[in-house]
Amino acid sequence: MTTQTPRRRQARPEPPSSVKIGLGRGALELKQFFRERDAVVFTFALPVVMLVLLASVYNDTVPETGVAASQIFAASMIAAGIMSAAFVTLGTGIAHDRDDGTLKRLRGTPTTMASYIIGKVLLVLAVSLAEVVVLLAIGKALFDLRLPTELDRWLTFGWVFLLGVIACALMGIAISSVPRSAKSASAVIMLPFIGLQFVSGVLLNPISELSSPMVEIGSAFPLKWMAQGFRSVFLPDSMTFQEVAGSWEPGRTALVLAAWCVGGLVLCLLTFRWKNSRQG
Repeated sequence: MTTQTPRRRQARPEPPSSVKIGLGRGALELKQFFRERDAVVFTFALPVVMLVLLASVYNDTVPETGVAASQIFAASMIAAGIMSAAFVTLGTGIAHDRDDGTLKRLRGTPTTMASYIIGKVLLVLAVSLAEVVVLLAIGKALFDLRLPTELDRWLTFGWVFLLGVIACALMGIAISSVPRSAKSASAVIMLPFIGLQFVSGVLLNPISELSSPMVEIGSAFPLKWMAQGFRSVFLPDSMTFQEVAGSWEPGRTALVLAAWCVGGLVLCLLTFRWKNSRQG
């Protein structure tokens, strides 16, 4: 009489984590982005063209500082470039993905909302970094933007950049649910972007000359604090008199940007939809 040894049940492999899927999504998003030449050109060209126009028109020197107005615009426009990549491009892109059914199809895969958000944030981190390099090169070459040599200024640049990208990316994901269709996405998302550039002291300089209501509106959003943070990196401390508070306010800048990272994530969780109203 023979006995049969029972076969051991083969353990099922653990499903990949949301972080791992998100990293894969990020690499895929980057490939897809750079294949769309129109999107690449628009994303990189918009802040560059605005910088060249503003810095060429306003090329006078601030009295008693030796700092040209073009250098102020160059520092501030870095923040606008990040918001353009993280807020405008991301928001319109997700609206198109929702409209053409891409998000609906993704829902049937292991891609979770968390992994999708991670992928999108990684995309804008890479694109924003490349855009900042381009803006710094143009600011240095054409408008003599001073690149700091102190380590603490570059550390400030690092945390302002990181918190600003994450905050604007989460805002872009949240606002992508506002347009009813992909056709209206650009108009709906560009409107607040343009308005915030005025009330945040990016297109109007100095910001201290803005009216109090405009300053209060701008202070409620990340762009004003990103621009102020980058000005603290690339401009001398003698320029603080043009700020509303008369100082660079690094602590408050970090607090507001971090709050928007948390608040933006909450907005994403409350508003993100895989399908539009027409898809049921």
